[in-house]
Amino acid sequence: MFRDDVAQLLKELEPDFRAIVTSWHTSKAEERFEALEAATHDEQFWQRADNVAISRELEHLKDTRSRYTTITSAFADAKEMFDLFAEDEKELEALFKELKKLRKDITTLKLFLLLTGEHDDSNCFFAINAGAGGTESQDWADMLLRMYIRFCERERFSVQVLDHQQGEEAGIKSATLHITGPNAYGILRAEHGVHRLVRISPFDANKRRHTSFASVTVTPEVEKATIEINEKDLRIDTYRAGGAGGQHVNKTDSAVRITHLPTGIVVQCQNERSQGQNKQTAMKMLMAKLVQKQEEEQRAQESAVEKQKIEWGSQIRSYVLHPYKMVKDLRTDHESPQPDLVLDGALMPFIEAYLLSTVPSQTE
Repeated sequence: MFRDDVAQLLKELEPDFRAIVTSWHTSKAEERFEALEAATHDEQFWQRADNVAISRELEHLKDTRSRYTTITSAFADAKEMFDLFAEDEKELEALFKELKKLRKDITTLKLFLLLTGEHDDSNCFFAINAGAGGTESQDWADMLLRMYIRFCERERFSVQVLDHQQGEEAGIKSATLHITGPNAYGILRAEHGVHRLVRISPFDANKRRHTSFASVTVTPEVEKATIEINEKDLRIDTYRAGGAGGQHVNKTDSAVRITHLPTGIVVQCQNERSQGQNKQTAMKMLMAKLVQKQEEEQRAQESAVEKQKIEWGSQIRSYVLHPYKMVKDLRTDHESPQPDLVLDGALMPFIEAYLLSTVPSQTE
């Protein structure tokens, strides 16, 4: 019984396994790892201006390399075990369970190795904005905020809330997060777009079904930028920060909103204690958005990424809680009949499905 199951699973894993090996070698990751490790052993390493960046890259490579060697060894061992215990049902059953776990590890590593975009390894700014619909959409935006914070906890990303605009009755009008960790932007860019919720409204006394929208915007953090920002192009407003933060946050006009007049881009930050710190963080967010806008405009062969209306026809994912339960990604058709788990941060299957759908054919 298990012989056929194990044979089939090994056959299914082979293409992804080969893709991992090919990706690892063509990316010259091993050579890069050795070069970075040698650099850290140099006596003058801590005097170098780029020592932090090198250390960060080395740690990321070390983690990926460890996963790669573990997976390649496990796959080779599994093939040997299959040949050795081809007639032992008990051993084959145990091997089948191990292979199912290995399948998940292989898929995850494949995604990491394929995240080779210019900014995929960057940290990111993650903004959530409620759509039209008042309290309904603001409550939905708040649900999304919790979902993404839970997702980041699961994936061990660090999250800092830079701005949080509370709704009038419930939920939030908007929130901006700074998310840091290996491949934060590369992974979370899959969430960029409009998200739709269908449910029986907890705010409707007649218990009618409502549809709500909220948008997610993901921007990579850029450490070095060549764009010059003219102070004359900026309108800088200060206001009293709201939400959690203690007496200091609520009693001083420390929050900063910056509008880039030529493009209409608006960023704001209220997380830091001082107005100066909030301005500095907001300027980083503005630079990131300007760099992203410039790069999008330069991609002549691709469609420009335009800001979509937060309404029907522009959503990337639908979350239905009534009359049935289903979360469906409209780009990949990936589904889950357990929206409660998804809303608690179990997003990786959706992200993996999207990222795998963007893999160029030559890496398949």
